[in-house]
Amino acid sequence: MKLVPTIKVHIEKYMREQNLKLQHFSEITRINVGTLSAILKGNRPMSMNQLNQITSAMELEKGYFYESYGVESFIESAPHWRRLEPYLYECAELGKLDCIQQVITHVTDDRSYIEQLFEVAEDFFAKGLKEAALILYECVADSEKYQHSERLALCQYRIFLLHKTLSKFDNLNAAVRFEPFIDKLNEEVQLDAIKDLANVYGTINLWDKVFELAEELERRVDFQFLLQSNRRKGKPRIAFYPIFTYKAYANLLKANVSEERKQYIQALEYTDVYVNVMDEAENPTKEEKELIERFKGWAEGNRYLYTILSGDFKVLSAYLDYLDANPKEILTAFPYIIQAANQYSYDINFSLDRFQNYINEIRTEKYLKGTYNEQALNFRYIRLFYELARYRLNQNQIGQGIEHLITSFERSVSSNDDMMCIKCIDLYGKYRDCASKTQEELYTKLIDKLSVPTFRS
Repeated sequence: MKLVPTIKVHIEKYMREQNLKLQHFSEITRINVGTLSAILKGNRPMSMNQLNQITSAMELEKGYFYESYGVESFIESAPHWRRLEPYLYECAELGKLDCIQQVITHVTDDRSYIEQLFEVAEDFFAKGLKEAALILYECVADSEKYQHSERLALCQYRIFLLHKTLSKFDNLNAAVRFEPFIDKLNEEVQLDAIKDLANVYGTINLWDKVFELAEELERRVDFQFLLQSNRRKGKPRIAFYPIFTYKAYANLLKANVSEERKQYIQALEYTDVYVNVMDEAENPTKEEKELIERFKGWAEGNRYLYTILSGDFKVLSAYLDYLDANPKEILTAFPYIIQAANQYSYDINFSLDRFQNYINEIRTEKYLKGTYNEQALNFRYIRLFYELARYRLNQNQIGQGIEHLITSFERSVSSNDDMMCIKCIDLYGKYRDCASKTQEELYTKLIDKLSVPTFRS
C-alpha cells in the first residue's frame, strides 16, 4: 500500500525548500514558536485554525490538507469533539463532503457523539448546507440506538426533505420510507411533515393519498387546538407556521384534489372553508396577517381557475389581471388555462401573447431554481408545454407545437415521469411526419434515453 505523507512531512519539506527556520515560519504563520515546535514533534494536536494558518502561509488553497487532517486526527487517532466540530463546519462550507463522509463513518462507531452530530446536522440544515446535513442525518439515523426515538424520526424527516429530486420515482420511494416515522415526531412537527408528504404525493398524482393526508392533517390540527386550550399561554411554537393555517392548508389540498377529479363545485366549497378559517383568526400577528392575505390571494385565483375549468371563460380577463399582479402564480395557472382551452376549443391567443415573455422566462428554467417546491413546479413545467403543444397543434401551428412537445418530453424523460412520457410519445406519433429533421433528431435522442436501463447490476 502506498504511504501518504503526513501533514508534518509536508510542512518540514516546505521549510527545507524555503530555507525557513522554525522562528521565521512561526512569524509567517502567526503561531507561537513553542506551539509550532510541539506540533511538529507530535507532542501537541493541531487545531483547525492552526491548520488554516499553516496552509495559508504555505500559499496553498484553504482545505488542501483537510483529507489528511481528517485521517490523522479522527481515524488514526482518538477523535475529540473540540477539534471534530470545527472540522465538520469547515468541510461543509468548502463542500468537502468526501472528507465529512470518511470521518463520520468512523466516528459514529462511538455512540457518544450521536447527540452532538445531530445538533450540527440541524445547524447545517438551517444554514442551507444541505448535502453536508444529509450525510450527518443518515449517519445518526444508522447509529441511533433507540429505534423509536423522536431524534431518529426527525432525522428521517430531514432525510426525506433532502432526498427529494425531480424524479417522481425517487420521490415516491422517499415518501414511502419516511411515512412510518411521522407518529414518532413532535406533535406540532407532525403537521409540517404531513403537509410536506401530501405535497410530494401531489407531484406524483396520487390524489387519493393527498386527500387522505389532508383529512389527517385537519384532524391533528383540531387535536392541537384542544391541547393549546389546556396549556398556559406563552409556550413557544414548534410548528413552522401558526397552527390554524394548517387547517386552512388541509382544505386547500382538498380543493386541489377536487380540481384534479374535475369536481369544481366541491373545490369551490373547500376554498370557502379555508378562507373562513383564515377569517376567524383573532388578533392576528404580522406573520399571521401575511399568511391570511396569501391564502385569500390563492382563493381569488383558484375561484377564477375553477370557473374556467368548468367551461366558463367570462372570468378569463379578470384572471389574467390577477396573474399580472401575481406573476409567481403564472406557472401554476397557465397549464390549466390552456388545458381548458383545449377541452372547450376556446381561442386564447390573446392570453398567450399577453404572457409570452413570462412563458419564455419559464422555458429558461429560472422559475425552477431555488424554489421551495421544485418538484411541484417541475411537474407544472411539463404540463404547461404539453398543453401548449396540444393547443398549437390544434391550431395547425405544427412546427411550434412540436417544439413545445419536445420541451415537455425532454423534461418528462429527465424526471422519469412515465405517464407524461407516454402522452408525449403518443401525441408526437400523430404529427411525426410533419416534424423537421432537427426535431426528429432531438426526439430520437430522447427515445434512446428512455431505452437505457436506469438500474445497475
